[in-house]
Amino acid sequence: MIIVKNKASLRKMELAGELLADLFSNLSRVINPGMSTADIDDIVVLELRRRGLVTKTKGYMGYQHSCCVSVNDEVVHGVPDRKKILQQGDLVKVDICAALNGYCADMARCYFVGGQSARVCGDGLVEAAMRALEAGVQKAVPGARLSDISAAIQSTVEAAGFGIVRDFAGHGIGRAMHEEPEILNYGEAGKGPILRAGMTFAIEPMITEHDWKVRVDSDGWTARTVDGGWAAHVEDTIVVTVDGPVFLTRQKK
Repeated sequence: MIIVKNKASLRKMELAGELLADLFSNLSRVINPGMSTADIDDIVVLELRRRGLVTKTKGYMGYQHSCCVSVNDEVVHGVPDRKKILQQGDLVKVDICAALNGYCADMARCYFVGGQSARVCGDGLVEAAMRALEAGVQKAVPGARLSDISAAIQSTVEAAGFGIVRDFAGHGIGRAMHEEPEILNYGEAGKGPILRAGMTFAIEPMITEHDWKVRVDSDGWTARTVDGGWAAHVEDTIVVTVDGPVFLTRQKK
């Protein structure tokens, strides 16, 4: 996490976020049945290059792709694979961290392959994840405690009847993809550091259809639910300001 102390630095981070948000706005049109998760990574590589963005995941701890693509019961860190073919109604989560001029933006969104799903949980699961994201972000104000974000996310998810993953968390972000502090998606409000204007966070609820427990596949990356239930993952990069939290990975209206 950095403390953004001047408008020039903030603008660099804003621009990275705006370009990443623009990339995500186009993904829903290109994710279709019959393509592989590696095809999505190929598209992301081209779209990052076209916008002048530099991937922050390729090369990170040996990871060899420019995004993570997680399908159905996979929660996060799904490794793109030529053999993993998308089917109508699959729930795909795409997670990308990229940098511009040395400043990072991190974002994740859910997509239903073919635009719809036969799963009853589908839309409700994704909508709950988005509500939890919004609830957490709204707690990112000067004077609040870090765990206020965590508690808002957990209460929103559990009120909707879904599980909240404990094994992974949001994080500070700035010149590096992962910076302090870790931002849990669960916990008691009123704990942790006091938030200040200029703090930059990547907030990312990861929620499950049923039980929250996950396991990591033999590839060392892909995390999936233990019980086989579906999962949703959404993420935005934000900055804390005196006027309230500001989304950096949202397109300007």
